[in-house]
Amino acid sequence: MESPALFWMAAGEEVRCLLCPRECLIRPGDVGACGVRKNVAGNLFSLNYGLACVAVDPIEKKPLFHWKPGSRILSLGTVGCNLFCPYCQNYHLSRFETVAGLSEITPEEVLRLSRERGTPSVAFTYNEPTVWYEFVQDASQVLKKAGKGVVLVTNGYISKKPLEDLIPQVDAMNVDLKGFSDRSYARVGGTLDPVLRTIRIAVERSVHMEITHLVVPGVNDSLEEFEKMVLWIAGVSKRIPLHISRYFPAYHWDRPPTALSDIEAREEIASRALDHVYAGNLPRRENTFCPACGTLLIERDRSGRVKTHFTDNGACPRCNTSTGIVKS
Repeated sequence: MESPALFWMAAGEEVRCLLCPRECLIRPGDVGACGVRKNVAGNLFSLNYGLACVAVDPIEKKPLFHWKPGSRILSLGTVGCNLFCPYCQNYHLSRFETVAGLSEITPEEVLRLSRERGTPSVAFTYNEPTVWYEFVQDASQVLKKAGKGVVLVTNGYISKKPLEDLIPQVDAMNVDLKGFSDRSYARVGGTLDPVLRTIRIAVERSVHMEITHLVVPGVNDSLEEFEKMVLWIAGVSKRIPLHISRYFPAYHWDRPPTALSDIEAREEIASRALDHVYAGNLPRRENTFCPACGTLLIERDRSGRVKTHFTDNGACPRCNTSTGIVKS
C-alpha cells in the first residue's frame, strides 16, 4: 500500500532518498534500488506499507540463540531489499515481481495476531526490514506500548539517522554480516562501514545483538578476511553470538555448497576470540555452554526442544559468570 515515506529531500522534480547509504536519486515515477520507494509527483512514497506475509517461528530460526531461548516469535516480512545478493535465499520477496500472497495488515493487527498466537515478541524478517521502515516503526511503537519484544533480522545497511530513530523500539537484532571488506560487499551491491556502524550503535544502545555470517564460495571465502571480522566482533563484545552458516545454491549463484571443512575451520578460528560460536544451519546439536566453566546453559535438540539451565539474570548457575542471555 502506498504511504508517505520518511527520510528524503527534494531535488527539483527528483527526490533523494536518505533511508540507506545508497541515497538513490529517484526520477518522477521511478523507484529506488530497493524497489519499494517511489517518486510520486516530487514526493517519496513507500509502496509496501502494511503488505505482509506472516508466520510463527521458533526464536532459534531467526537465528537468536541467546534472546528468549525456547520461545515462539511472530514473524512478518514484505517485499524489497537494498542489497543484491546473487545467492539470495528469499529472492521471491527481495526481488519481487508481484505482491501476490501478501496480506494487508495494520500495526494494531500485528499486536492482535501476536496476542492471539501467544508470542511474546515479533520479528521483522524474511526480506530486509529497513526498507519497510515506516510500517516497522509504526508497528514497533504499538508493540512496545503493549510490552511485546521487537526483533529485526537485517542486513544492517541503513543510514545513521533512521537507525537512531528506530533503535529505541528494538529489543534484539540479528545482523547478516556478509563479509569484512568493501570487495566482498561490492559483490552484493553495498559497502562495509554502514553495517559495522549499525552493529556498534545497536550494541551501544543495549540492543541484544547476534551476527550471522553465510560463507559463500566465490564471494566471501577468504580466511584472512574472516579472521579480521572475528577480531572486530570481539572488539565490540566477545559475548556476541556468531552464527556461521553454510551456503546452498540459490537464485543466480550455482557454486557447490560450502564445504563442511570450511565451516569447521571458521568455527575453530572464531572460537579463539568469541565466547559463543554456532554452525547455524548444520544438522547437529547446538548447545550453549558457560565460557568460564563449561557448564551447560542451553540444551537444543534436533526436534526443536530447548531446555535452559541459567539464572533469571542470564548468569551461569555454577560460577555466576554473566553471559548476556535474555530469559524468556
